[in-house]
Amino acid sequence: MYAVYSAILCCAIAVYAPVFLLRRRRQGYRHALGQRLGRFGPGLPDGPRCWVHAVSVGEAAAAVPLIHEIRRRWPELAVVVTTVTPTGARIVHEQLASAATHRYFPIDLPGPVRRALDAVRPLFFVGMETELWPNFLRALGRRRVPSMIANGRISDRSFRRYRLIRPFVARMLSRVSIFAMQSEEDARRIIALGAPAERVVVTGNLKTDLGPSPSAVDWASLLGLRPDDLLWVAGSTHRGEESLILDVFQRLVPQVPRLALILAPRHPERADEVEQLIADRGLRPLKRSRLGSAPAGRGAVVILDTVGELADLYRLAAVVFVGGSLVATGGHNMLEPALRKKPVLYGPHTGNFRESAELLVAAEAARVVKDADELEWHMSRLLEDPVARREMGEAGFAAVVARQGAVAQTLTLMERWLVPRTEPMS
Repeated sequence: MYAVYSAILCCAIAVYAPVFLLRRRRQGYRHALGQRLGRFGPGLPDGPRCWVHAVSVGEAAAAVPLIHEIRRRWPELAVVVTTVTPTGARIVHEQLASAATHRYFPIDLPGPVRRALDAVRPLFFVGMETELWPNFLRALGRRRVPSMIANGRISDRSFRRYRLIRPFVARMLSRVSIFAMQSEEDARRIIALGAPAERVVVTGNLKTDLGPSPSAVDWASLLGLRPDDLLWVAGSTHRGEESLILDVFQRLVPQVPRLALILAPRHPERADEVEQLIADRGLRPLKRSRLGSAPAGRGAVVILDTVGELADLYRLAAVVFVGGSLVATGGHNMLEPALRKKPVLYGPHTGNFRESAELLVAAEAARVVKDADELEWHMSRLLEDPVARREMGEAGFAAVVARQGAVAQTLTLMERWLVPRTEPMS
């Protein structure tokens, strides 16, 4: 089965290669090719190392508090963090520069995996949010390197797909030392796929422990916001959502002339596409990357085409819409705005963040909108009612804080299952 998997992966790589080379040229993927082939090169830290893998932006952000606590508890343990995407790499460089060393994750073929493991020689491995790579996990097992799935979750789509090849998935899961899952449902699903039940623990979501950090940017001045302006931040939007949001924005502005809008597409490379949508409606688009010489000024719709700044902007919002939810994508992190005491709106498609969505709705800290008309209705009422905005924000904050503690529970599991007892790491 592993040979079949490797053959299929080789064919997929051959098809994808032109796209990868184009991305490498456009997005500064300069070191990625060699590292994806397992050539990690010089610069890895000395001493004992652990390996944390976070595929992209969301996983890298969730790993930040965990990695800081690893370094605090075991200061002599160096941390190597791998990502697949350059946007994930940017999070590591910006938020973990002094705590971890970044490399790109090797292609899951025996040669690249062997070279990468020879370079890192990890004492243990932590994969964020159920990153399952068959050849990599098998190589870890053969080297007797313990491994963990941290902040684990199984989306509806992944569960359906994994069930089709359950015997193969069960073999993979048998090689994982411990599973730290976000919710009871995630735990049930991983067990149904073959994970040993005695190795599955519900720890909660690491993202509830992502406390707001001080911003180095004076966003109010940069955006040209006045004290009485109301900012609507639409975060992590996907194709099909920006058009709806812009239409609602244009209908709201006559009622709320002080309203300003920031669109943050989930994939920053779509910024040009979003810019055209804004211009087509007679509005003035302005990319975040072009701000600085002068403030945005009233009337501009700002496009967040940078990575790692969305949480900062949530602090200024009157209302937040979290995207990937009006289209069938599965939603995105709605805990970030809730931790900043903001009322949250999102669509019905939140299967990837079901527990978080249900938590906020139950606390009356969020509203589910099924279309543009409902989005406009809820936006209008929240913009007109500062008391409702404050009450929803406070309720969301309290609900999320009550669920904190996932980092501490994950560290306890790491200490029990991963950290060698013979290492001087106390």
